[in-house]
Amino acid sequence: MSDVFALDVSKGHSYGVWYRGDQCLQEFECIHNKLGFAQLDQMIKQADNPVVYFEATGVYSQPLVRFCQDHQLRYGRLNPLELHLHSESLRRVKTDQKDAHRIALSVMQHQYRLTTPWPPEYAQLRQLNRFYQQVMNDVKRMRLKLYTALQQTFPEVEELFSSRVSKLALNVILLFPHPDLVRGISRTCLKNKLMRETDKKLSPAKGLKYAEKLIAFAKDSYPAADADSIQVQEVQYYCRQLIESNKQEETLRKQMTTAAAALPQFQIYQSMPGIGALSAAQLVGELGDILRFDNANQVNAYVGIDLNRYQSGKYMRQDHINKRGNAHARALLYLIVRNMIRQKAAASNHIVDYYGKLKSSPISKRDKVAIVACMNKTLKCLYAMVLTGTKYRYRYTDSKSTISMEA
Repeated sequence: MSDVFALDVSKGHSYGVWYRGDQCLQEFECIHNKLGFAQLDQMIKQADNPVVYFEATGVYSQPLVRFCQDHQLRYGRLNPLELHLHSESLRRVKTDQKDAHRIALSVMQHQYRLTTPWPPEYAQLRQLNRFYQQVMNDVKRMRLKLYTALQQTFPEVEELFSSRVSKLALNVILLFPHPDLVRGISRTCLKNKLMRETDKKLSPAKGLKYAEKLIAFAKDSYPAADADSIQVQEVQYYCRQLIESNKQEETLRKQMTTAAAALPQFQIYQSMPGIGALSAAQLVGELGDILRFDNANQVNAYVGIDLNRYQSGKYMRQDHINKRGNAHARALLYLIVRNMIRQKAAASNHIVDYYGKLKSSPISKRDKVAIVACMNKTLKCLYAMVLTGTKYRYRYTDSKSTISMEA
């Protein structure tokens, strides 16, 4: 029988209990600092085959995870939904002290699976992907704010570029956020300034072309704000932020693909049409070692696309996905399937054929229903490929043009 240490995690500290069998030996509070964890370590050393249990509470439970891993302790990071299901009572009094006892008693009554730490290379890749996604979200937000501010200062400058958020576009907007800053400058001086002060090297011909267009736009522009207005400062601020964010994005892309290249799943994922180097690296980061799952259905549940079915009497609710898994992996897989469909002309892909079959059947499936079905099929395919160590191959296997993956 193992001694159980159950902790109710809060910001900066935890309230814990020490159980041996059904007897509580001690109640304690653990501050999440060196002294607090040193005291907890001394207590655990006195226990008999100890196991630590606590709820997964986002960043607040991470210090406990680090403590257990550093001291090579067996621990279980419990799903709050599962714990609630197993321990909820008709009348509930909510306190940190009672919650710690509730965790300990639930652990002794139910078999919770212990947490297996991710290998460092997978954990690092996952953190890189989460950081990359945060940077991309910031970029989207800043693009919108830049667009709003630019409409008040120099909206015509957008017509100078096919993509106003490219590196060259941001440099030009940073230099000339208002038409008054262009007026009075000769064509040659403007060309030289563009060639000298933009990150992208411009040829004299291209620099002259941009200079002439800028002069023409500035001549006709009637901005809503003056050249010395706050809106001009705002445009320049968001340009600088976007330039730095784009550099960070490129750095993270290289880091992810370099880190993932050493892992066996990377080349296998990338062999599937529609999955590029970046998407493959992100998949490895979010799914981790996919072979830790016993079957493809467990992978689907981890991603959160397993079906949630509800029936009572004659009532049968329409099936929908659980969405209780890894939301980052689910969003990534959705984009990957969309990318496969967009690139269907590039290479044969049985996922795209399956999507077409769902959409062209006598009763056409709704788009999102078809996409989720393709996500399910993609995960099963990727799991089988990694399990057998084979890259993706496509062929027709019989007269009915059934599509399969050949080992």
